[in-house]
Amino acid sequence: MADPQVPGSDYEHFASIPWCAEHLRRPGVIMGSPACRLPKASGEDSLLAETLQGQTTFLAMLEFYEEPRSPTDRVESIKLLLTLGSGLNGHPDVCHGGIVSTILDEVTGLLIPINQQRGFMPEIPHMTAYLNTTFLRPVPTCATILAQAKIVKVDGRKYYSEGWIEDSSGTILARAEVLYVGIKSSL
Repeated sequence: MADPQVPGSDYEHFASIPWCAEHLRRPGVIMGSPACRLPKASGEDSLLAETLQGQTTFLAMLEFYEEPRSPTDRVESIKLLLTLGSGLNGHPDVCHGGIVSTILDEVTGLLIPINQQRGFMPEIPHMTAYLNTTFLRPVPTCATILAQAKIVKVDGRKYYSEGWIEDSSGTILARAEVLYVGIKSSL
């Protein structure tokens, strides 16, 4: 299958796909390019900002979540649209399992900086302590998928979350239970 072409911005790309546009048109949706897609001088996030950003890997990526009712409310869940290219194949037209786990790690981790900016989590780095992934069905490449995450519990420096990947019809393809731990000192 040929890799899709992404016109202009990632928003334009997803807005042109009817099932994605339905998600983006909902009232109170805040959206943007995930921070992991932006190159940093420190080299942080270079896997997704550089290595996996191209016309055969992650062609487009857009995060979005619903504005909480109050500025004092925590953002409990987030969604991430991704268009996957053939350069992510593990088998023909099927995303490599390590990339599936990477997607789940990224979507669940997106809630940390959002809630840090809102004052709900300390401004310290967090690292993945465990990522328990269950593969339910093949995740297709040369396709657009929806990854979602929600906070399960925050306990001191421990942040528990769940994530899952769906296809365009809402079928869950993979899921993960994740624990992030706030690092006491700088890396």
